[in-house]
Amino acid sequence: MKTLTTGEIAKICDVNLRTVIRWIERGDLKGFKLPGRGNNRITLHDFVNFLKLHDMPIPAELIHDRDNHILIVDDEVPFSKSIQRVLGGAGYTTTVANDGFAAGSFLSSIKPAVMTLDLSMPGLDGYDVIRFVRHSEDIAATKILVVSALNDQELKRAVEYGADAYLQKPYANSELLAAIEMLLDHKGAG
Repeated sequence: MKTLTTGEIAKICDVNLRTVIRWIERGDLKGFKLPGRGNNRITLHDFVNFLKLHDMPIPAELIHDRDNHILIVDDEVPFSKSIQRVLGGAGYTTTVANDGFAAGSFLSSIKPAVMTLDLSMPGLDGYDVIRFVRHSEDIAATKILVVSALNDQELKRAVEYGADAYLQKPYANSELLAAIEMLLDHKGAG
């Protein structure tokens, strides 16, 4: 997980270092102290959330560095909107596709870092989408998190097809966020 120092944030925002420390002390900017030394650190997604909340410009290099675009593929609109709300609240950029065909189009155009994918969809199901991703050179590195109510055997079959991880519905929002972070942390490795 990428973190920033108070000095880096002061430079990006063109403010005094003490201003950044006040933002943290007031709770406007979520930060944590390193053990021993007590220096503040702020996670990249907390900083991006802070910038969005205060209508401040987000430097392009932070968005690119984060590589945080997530494609949500689920034919159940309330469920895809729920995932979008959770991920958006955590600072991720999201796009929703409500079927396998739309997913294929978005995959090619936005090249997301991660895709959440339901397996049970009409037309192109989740297995077809996994095959498409793994056999398309320009998007083959996309991390795939299967999010499905199917049984363990079907979820493991999705991993055999090429999914990177899975969550069985229902799950806690914290489990979703942890799975996304894990996949992003391992993006360079795979």
